[in-house]
Amino acid sequence: ETRLHRFQGCFVFKPSAKKKRTLSLGKLKILDSLLDFTRKCSSTRQHSDWTSQMRASEIPTAALVLGVNVPDHDMTFQSLSELLQQSVSPFVASVQAKECGGERSFLMKRVLERLMDTVVTVEDDDEEEEEAKQTSTQHHGRVHCSLGALCDWYSCQTKKSSNGTPGKKRSSPGGDGQQQPPVVIIFKDLEAFSPKVLQDFILICSRYIERLPLMFIFGIATSPSTIQHMLPHSVSSLLCIELFQSLTCTQHLATVIDKLILTHHFPFKLNAKVMQVLISIFLYHDFSVRNFIKGVQLALLEHFHSQPLSVLCCEKQEALRNATQLGCKDLERIRTLPSFKRYVEKQESQEQESLLRDDAHLKEVCQKLLKDLCKYHKNYYPTLRCLHALTSSLPRYPLGKQVRELHLICMEKNVWENEEYQMAMKLLKMLAKDELMASLQKCANSLESVKSKEMKKARVRLRELLAKFQQMDGETSFIIPAKRCNLTVAVTVFVFLQTLLEMNESRRAKKLSPFELLRNEVLEFIDSLVKNHLSPPEAQTLYEVCYYSSSATVRRHLNATPRMSIQAALSSPYYYLQNESLKTEGGSVSSAAPDICIAYKLHLECGRLINLYDWLEAYATVVTSAEGADADGLGQVDEIKHARFIRAVSELEFLGFVKSTKQKTDHVARLTWGGC
Repeated sequence: ETRLHRFQGCFVFKPSAKKKRTLSLGKLKILDSLLDFTRKCSSTRQHSDWTSQMRASEIPTAALVLGVNVPDHDMTFQSLSELLQQSVSPFVASVQAKECGGERSFLMKRVLERLMDTVVTVEDDDEEEEEAKQTSTQHHGRVHCSLGALCDWYSCQTKKSSNGTPGKKRSSPGGDGQQQPPVVIIFKDLEAFSPKVLQDFILICSRYIERLPLMFIFGIATSPSTIQHMLPHSVSSLLCIELFQSLTCTQHLATVIDKLILTHHFPFKLNAKVMQVLISIFLYHDFSVRNFIKGVQLALLEHFHSQPLSVLCCEKQEALRNATQLGCKDLERIRTLPSFKRYVEKQESQEQESLLRDDAHLKEVCQKLLKDLCKYHKNYYPTLRCLHALTSSLPRYPLGKQVRELHLICMEKNVWENEEYQMAMKLLKMLAKDELMASLQKCANSLESVKSKEMKKARVRLRELLAKFQQMDGETSFIIPAKRCNLTVAVTVFVFLQTLLEMNESRRAKKLSPFELLRNEVLEFIDSLVKNHLSPPEAQTLYEVCYYSSSATVRRHLNATPRMSIQAALSSPYYYLQNESLKTEGGSVSSAAPDICIAYKLHLECGRLINLYDWLEAYATVVTSAEGADADGLGQVDEIKHARFIRAVSELEFLGFVKSTKQKTDHVARLTWGGC
């Protein structure tokens, strides 16, 4: 900053948060911010000052930027609609572009139907709004598609609520705000709406803003500039827009992983491969936090379904109680676990015999091992966050920028044996005093709420080291270089390298400064903390009880290959149709199977090119046998069988199993091999 003031010119300053008028989710939850915005706009209409009157002529609009995680949008808007109806206004309507078509009347019709909960009729001729207002009458539960009809309906509804017995009251900042609750219209996917339809709708709504307290919520998936591209200034000037920026989908994922996975309070765990599959599906397929949570739920169900010892995957006290009630089969399953076998091999011969034959002794040992596993988790996650706080700001992020990346590294093998860890330690030795102190402060803060005894000791130790750094105010934080060498003259590469080696040797022989000694002490403490508490889960005995490891099952369910499912259905239609007549043995196909199944099974017996006439005769033979024809009628082809065969071949071609070829006109080429 001091250098900038030496020059004359224009400088750009970041605007304050008030001028930007952007509410971040970092301070408030985004739904709570939207609720506060709707309440504030509703109460502003009741004020009589000049500013409020000017704002009352505009339609309050919340631009909600949710990002590209489209699968999560419906859940967000559903929660928003429920919260608005519970605490702000009962008049809430949500619309999507695919429901409204490309005409203004369709959009108006959907809005009125959602608000009034009735059938709305659209006139064929395009009348003016005033004429529609005069002719808007209600017959047999139907209303005309006009905002005039909505105004009359809204007036009747508010009069009923004010004159009738009060029901469930809604929270409002002022007493008068309950008399005129806003009419909230949510556009879930703003980018998909026709700009012309949206412009006409806003222009019509602006004429009724004095009679109808309208409020818009724009769901934006890309950028706030979308509003400028879709609406000209003459239309956007009718809106009082406030921007609400949601967290990105990756930030949402980081929050979910922190609360759901990187905690010892939730006993169920995922191993590195399963977690990598779920993260890859999120990053490369859908960006959906909701689907990520469903993947965790799927792994949870599979773990408790496929692992009988998952009865021990619960809270500590309940797990210890269940361990005392294990049966003989469960104890034998424990003895066959790979981690328990490694544990037995490390014991003395007498202890080994007791573990393998004495069930009562095994139960006692299982309780001890479960306590150790619980203790491991209580120390693992705080140490993980401590190491992440220390290394997440290093250049090029050798141990990852996100804590989940460091977690995956730690689960695969000993993290201190990785080259990335050694690189991080070297980079930490190059930090200045203030940078190192800031990183240590983050480490200490990450251990503030931890109740583990070991972590409390680590926090106290970090505080002591920070206090020692603060006492070294007069010490320099940089390494004092060795004597300079005169390289002003041209030298050879060999001489240059020899000079650098001499400088390095002299630096090693030099006595370390107090800062360097204290810095090395800090890094040795961090290294010991990592080696004591960040060993991989596979190194823990009985880890199979809590960790789900079948990544192939998760990938098959969440990232399924449709080709395999189609081939399985065509080869074994019984498992999908559950028809007893379709049961077969030895991989054959039933003559009563669907035509496409018969044609598919026959084409598997052919080579690269399939003769259509031979294929038709074989098909007719199978189908005729199902009809109970005599030997003379087998293989005869009539028009119906021929049409059924053509349709079956066309369906196989549509599915990508065969295609026509130019080599022979009466042949088709087979496209798949190795089928079921």
